Amino acid sequence: MEEPTPGASPTMRRLEWLCDASAAIGAIVLVAVALMTTVSVVGRAFFSHPILGDVELVQLGCAVVVTSFLPYTQFRRANIIVDFFTTGASAAAQRRMDALGVLLYTAMLALVAWRVAVGGLDIYAAQERSMLMDLPLWIPYLLMLPGLALCVAIGTAQCAALLRGQEVQA
Repeated sequence: MEEPTPGASPTMRRLEWLCDASAAIGAIVLVAVALMTTVSVVGRAFFSHPILGDVELVQLGCAVVVTSFLPYTQFRRANIIVDFFTTGASAAAQRRMDALGVLLYTAMLALVAWRVAVGGLDIYAAQERSMLMDLPLWIPYLLMLPGLALCVAIGTAQCAALLRGQEVQA
């Protein structure tokens, strides 16, 4: 993990550490999914024996991987920004527009987190399971929530800093 950003507030340093940890967890899951896929493909090609439910595991793992990397991209401000129309605006106007963009993105992620939580609870109550491996489907929903919640926390902190007139470090 990287060294904390110098001059950042204690809150931002904690959020940075958490987003780095989240990305590391996502990387571990991604490597595990890649290795499992490799073993399954080799097993299918050479031994006519793939891993049963490999597609299910890839789908469930990818959901966790994506939500684990979202906080890192938000903290580093690595999302796509179209600044064609704002290059001539003052620094204060650009900061306000950045704050609005971060606010909208954060609100959207809060909505997604809420719906993932509701969906997970519904799937848990219905006791839905995957078709081939019979895995409980609420578990990936649960594993998606920390990354989404962390992304909302980071967006909230960044928006507040921008509205206070502070630069948000990438």
